Amino acid sequence: MASFMVSLLLLVLQTYAAPSELAEAGFGTAQDARDLGSVLPANASEEATSSPPPGTSKRTPHSIIIGVRKGGTRALLEMLDIHPEVAAAATEVHFFDWDENYAKGLEWYRDLMPYSYPHQITIEKTPGYFTSALAPERICSMNSSIKLLLILRDPAERVISDYTQVYFNRLENHKPVQAIENLLVRNGALNVRYKAIQRSLYDVHMRNWLRHFPLEQMHIVNGDALIHDPLPELQKVERFLNLPPRIVASNFYFNQTKGFYCIRSDGRERCLHESKGRPHPSVNGTVLQQLRSYLREHNQNFFRMVKRTFNWQ
Repeated sequence: MASFMVSLLLLVLQTYAAPSELAEAGFGTAQDARDLGSVLPANASEEATSSPPPGTSKRTPHSIIIGVRKGGTRALLEMLDIHPEVAAAATEVHFFDWDENYAKGLEWYRDLMPYSYPHQITIEKTPGYFTSALAPERICSMNSSIKLLLILRDPAERVISDYTQVYFNRLENHKPVQAIENLLVRNGALNVRYKAIQRSLYDVHMRNWLRHFPLEQMHIVNGDALIHDPLPELQKVERFLNLPPRIVASNFYFNQTKGFYCIRSDGRERCLHESKGRPHPSVNGTVLQQLRSYLREHNQNFFRMVKRTFNWQ
């Protein structure tokens, strides 16, 4: 019961408007969140004025990658975009988790989707949806039968990756930074209100999603496995989305310099942005053990919810 009450409290503590999260996490102002990436595609106005390909239209998504932040959502979307029957949105829209965007209405949201042919499915990804208190109900109101993709990785490693993204962003913008231990620990105890930790409480957030969607409508991608061997994970997604098998081993090659898989498609090779795969800071061993110990019970709760286990420490 105590664990449940803590989980409930942490869900309530989730902010509905994502831009304020970094300030609460100890990293400056809400503008820092805006700096992490644009909300709208850079070519949005260009798309609005150009003629669409004949036979295409803009449609609300058939599937959404709902998270988790720093779980591998960009890699998953880029790899799925190889498939000829997938039309992927260019960037994160934050329609269902940011009140200011949701107030603009469904037509505004639809207009940000790519043009697609009738045989294609539209997919968008916004990692903030998974930890949003309002996104599950809002998405369900749009389409109660939509298929949801959730990519997860070891929650402790995800915390460190979350910190790393903000750390480098602040360095690039000549803003002060803090050591990760100063954010993970306050007054000698683990700082469980640190947003990066709250995002890794997968059971808390999954409980909210399961109030609105059956587990069968959600497919969990193993983010750790996707990094090391992408094809099997993508084949599972193809089956979940009822897509014909089109993604093959030759679509990927391991880049020794970057240390992860890159994409080969339509005669072109491309890797994820240089901001992906940044080296993580070394974390004090005692602090890291505190973090893993705290997450362990939440991990076990999550395994029971999804009827599946993962090799998380």
